[in-house]
Amino acid sequence: MNGDSDCWQRRITPLLAFLGADALDQLAWAGEHQVRTAADAEEVELSLQLAVAMADRGTFDQEALRDLKAVGRLVGEMDDHALAGRWADTLTADAAWNEARTLARRILVARLGDWRQPLPRRVLPQHLYD
Repeated sequence: MNGDSDCWQRRITPLLAFLGADALDQLAWAGEHQVRTAADAEEVELSLQLAVAMADRGTFDQEALRDLKAVGRLVGEMDDHALAGRWADTLTADAAWNEARTLARRILVARLGDWRQPLPRRVLPQHLYD
């Protein structure tokens, strides 16, 4: 597996699978894993950096990159409002999740043909869950 495929499969796809999942599935996953909102923007930022590098090499579509940048802006704004809460709290309180969900699904469909992907066991490093 080359580096770009590895980045896509190990980092970007799991994040997009969570962001693109139905709201009830997101709530269940976020509640189970107790992910902090302060960590979500960092994970999106890392995925965005990986995607930019992939796009520079021609292995990540420019339209998908624009969508991922928009997701990054939305998640960053939600993170600014939520500060130290949990993802589960922001999922129900912020309407921007619907837009982020739509963008994540569009990226997944363009790359994989379907937005429905298994939710990850973990997206972020363990210390961000504690």
